[in-house]
Amino acid sequence: MTRDIININDFTVLIEEANTDEPTIDTCAFEEPLIAVAFYGSGNTNLTVRYGDKEAVYDHTKGLALSFYADEKVEFIHKISSSRHLRCIVIATTIKNLDKLPNHEGDLFSELLGQLVNPMDHFVEGPSFYMTPEMQSIVEHVFHINYEGKTKMMFFRSQITSLLAHYFGQLSLLPNKTIPNDERNKLQQARDILSENLENPPSLSELSKQIGLNTFKLKKNFKELFGVPVFKYLQNERLVKAHDLLRNNGVTIQEAAWHVGYDSLSSFSSAFLQKFGFRPSEIKK
Repeated sequence: MTRDIININDFTVLIEEANTDEPTIDTCAFEEPLIAVAFYGSGNTNLTVRYGDKEAVYDHTKGLALSFYADEKVEFIHKISSSRHLRCIVIATTIKNLDKLPNHEGDLFSELLGQLVNPMDHFVEGPSFYMTPEMQSIVEHVFHINYEGKTKMMFFRSQITSLLAHYFGQLSLLPNKTIPNDERNKLQQARDILSENLENPPSLSELSKQIGLNTFKLKKNFKELFGVPVFKYLQNERLVKAHDLLRNNGVTIQEAAWHVGYDSLSSFSSAFLQKFGFRPSEIKK
C-alpha cells in the first residue's frame, strides 16, 4: 500500500495504490471537512463510505469520477484483493479555501457542485460519472511516472490541472436525465464482461443477451454512462492492459498483442501509437 499526499495549486492531492494477493481492508479518514473528487483507475476495488449509522457502497469503481463532501466523522473503506486492486487519485480542497483558488476555480465548485459547498450531512455525494478515455489515460500516466524531484512535481501539477479541467468540462455536459438503477447495473455488468474477456470478447448481440438488455439500449446507454461506445471502450481497455503488460510483466510485444486479442501486430502497433503517442517497441527500451 502506498499513499502520497501532495499540495498542488492550492489543492491537496492524495494518491493511493495497493496490490495484494490476499483480501485486505484499507481505511482512511480526513482530518478536516473537505470537498473532493476521487478518480479511480484500473482495479475496480469495492468502496464503502461509513458515517454514523449510514453508509454508501460502490461496487463498480473502475473508471469512476466521484465527487463528495466529507468531514472528519466519515470513514472510507476499500476492500482490496488480487482481482480488485486500488488506484485512486483524490483532489480535495476546503470550503473556506474556495475563494482563494486561482483562475476563479472556486466558482466552478459553487456552480456545478453546489450541494457540496452547502452540505447537509457528514457525507454528501455529488455528481459522479465514468471517465472519458482521455481522463483515464491521465490517471494511468500518474501511476506510471518515472520522473523524480522537481520534474516529477511539474508533471504532477500539469496532470492534476488537466484532470480537473476534463472533470468540470464533462460535468457541464452531463444530461439532465438519468439511467434507471437496474439498467445501470446491467451496463456495469456489460463493462465487466468486456474487461474480463479482452482476448475473446462477446459480440454486441451476445453481450446484450448476457446482461438482459436489448442491443439498442446497450449501445445508447453504454455510451451515455461510460462516455464512449461499447467497442471503443473495449479497444481502450485492451491497449491499457497491453501497456501494463509491456511495462510491468516483461512480455514480448507479440505476447501482449495476443493477450488482448490482436492478431495483427501492425494493427496493434498503430492503435497503440494512436492512443499513447509512441509505439509498443519504444516502451521496451
